[in-house]
Amino acid sequence: MAKPTLIAVTLMAASMALSVNAIAGKPVAIVKGMMDAEVVHKGKKVKISRNQNNKNTVKASFAKTSRPCPPFCIQPSTLSPGVETIGEIEVINYLKKMAAGDSSILVVDSRTPDWVKKGTIPGAKNIPWTKLNPAKGADPVSIMEIMENEFGVTESEGLLNFSKAKTLVLFCNGMWCGQSPNNIKNLLKFGYPAHKIKWYRGGMQDWEILGLSTVKGGG
Repeated sequence: MAKPTLIAVTLMAASMALSVNAIAGKPVAIVKGMMDAEVVHKGKKVKISRNQNNKNTVKASFAKTSRPCPPFCIQPSTLSPGVETIGEIEVINYLKKMAAGDSSILVVDSRTPDWVKKGTIPGAKNIPWTKLNPAKGADPVSIMEIMENEFGVTESEGLLNFSKAKTLVLFCNGMWCGQSPNNIKNLLKFGYPAHKIKWYRGGMQDWEILGLSTVKGGG
């Protein structure tokens, strides 16, 4: 068998290098100058970063473009006056504040547990939309327990006090999902201050499209 020529060896090496580079690719930052963000999930430090494979594609769970409407209708950009619609950077900044010890913030995954098991945003607490929805069987006592134990709302002689209520950042599966909008609308009916509610409209759909880190479970 003839020995490979210097040119052939060089071409092979170049091809291998190209193959490795295609996998590794160029660095994928969250924003310029920030490769990752350290947050806390279930008491453990977790780093949020983006998938570094430049050829990575979105997971099959979020590849479907045409879910039936109703119920999977496109949500408006603004849900209600005073409720701020935010993006990924704002969500990450809230998570970083929580990790630094700010207990006045809670990031809430409003989806049902079957979706959360597929992956959620690190640092998020799963409070399914059904738990705050009387139409889905949630009773006043259980709703009040969530308001007090999770959201920092207090009650005295039948009146709710929101002065120490947490800033809530709610999300679900994305711009076609009605679970976090349902939670937000019910919270507003209960009297929760609109300025203490933030809505991540893009939800898991956009989070996954951007290749950002997820964790299994939630809670």
